[in-house]
Amino acid sequence: MAEFRLELDDEQKAVRDWVHGFAADVMRPAAAEWDEREETPWPVIQEAAKIGLYSLDFYAQQYFDPTGLGIPMAMEELFWGDAGIGLSIVGTGLAAVGVLANGTEEQIGTWIPQMYGDPDDVKVAAFCSSEPDAGSDVASMRTRAVYDEAKDEWVLNGTKTWATNGGIANVHVVVAVVDPDLGSKGHASFIVPPETPGLSQGQKFKKHGIRASHTAEVVLEDVRVPGGCLLGGKDELDERLARARERVKSGGERLKNAAMATFEASRPAVGAMAVGTARAAYEEALEYAKTRTQFGRPIIDNQGVAFQLADMRTQIDAARLLVWRASWMATTGQPFTAAEGSMSKLFASETAKKVTAQALQILGGNGFTREYPVERMHRDAAIYTIFEGTSEIQRLVIARTLSGMPIR
Repeated sequence: MAEFRLELDDEQKAVRDWVHGFAADVMRPAAAEWDEREETPWPVIQEAAKIGLYSLDFYAQQYFDPTGLGIPMAMEELFWGDAGIGLSIVGTGLAAVGVLANGTEEQIGTWIPQMYGDPDDVKVAAFCSSEPDAGSDVASMRTRAVYDEAKDEWVLNGTKTWATNGGIANVHVVVAVVDPDLGSKGHASFIVPPETPGLSQGQKFKKHGIRASHTAEVVLEDVRVPGGCLLGGKDELDERLARARERVKSGGERLKNAAMATFEASRPAVGAMAVGTARAAYEEALEYAKTRTQFGRPIIDNQGVAFQLADMRTQIDAARLLVWRASWMATTGQPFTAAEGSMSKLFASETAKKVTAQALQILGGNGFTREYPVERMHRDAAIYTIFEGTSEIQRLVIARTLSGMPIR
């Protein structure tokens, strides 16, 4: 087991600097344009693919880093570059994690490469869990998957919402209800292959922030997928459902559902994204405070500004340490006995919102204009306390874990 450490090794530093260079040289110059256009930045994704940054190999190398720091390190640098473009580059990863968390080795080898495509024909993937009436309340999910035994096919019907890359993806991973009587324990995940009839894009959302990332509804109307597209396979599903039914009868502990398994694996990575956005805003505010003069001196000479910057940096470093700890624990198989994964996502998300607001305040009127990037960073930061589990849900998870009580 790799020891937890606070310093990257030389190889990790080289990867960090390489990603940072792409973020600085390619992402940042394009950020304002794609934020205004509110479109997927395909040229930027293709540039990332050409150098191997948008690829299965790169994310596999970081995912299997024995220290657990590969993914959070890369996420922080990309989202330091720009959150909207960053999410367009890494959004496929959530679908890939869904397959890694629930799929067989054959499914992992078959479908994840198709999610990325190649530098000459870039593809993206989508993870579809949330619904119009089922966000944090996953037990209210209505999308159904019914098994057609005669044809060995699953038939999916329903509407998904808030899906990153929804409708434009080459591969969709869809969470659906297979046994309504079991609530969230009766869910399963399915691969919807490219060009499957019945899947279509619904409403595309015009968002407050991360506007370079495509977010839309996904409509499923009698979508038929082969039996082999059930992640984990039918035998594993039948066994899991049987155990769930027994536990329901005996009043035993709850089982994790397919969507939660994906979110638990990705929460520290979301925390790292928030750290990247917060760090970018802090650096902009620090530089501005050192060069902006009022009353004959730089505004950083005023304690009111200097103390804000001190707090901002302290909170960012604390958030990073929580993210690194959770990532190390997940990689080395340490149990989250105090919901450390949710802690990292909660603290980093709240830090990003607070730090970007403070950065905007330090820049004053300039911060409120689109001539400076902190306005965009402030809008982007709002998403971190909402997606992949709101801050309120993170607090609920933490409280339940600490108390052992079914807090509502």
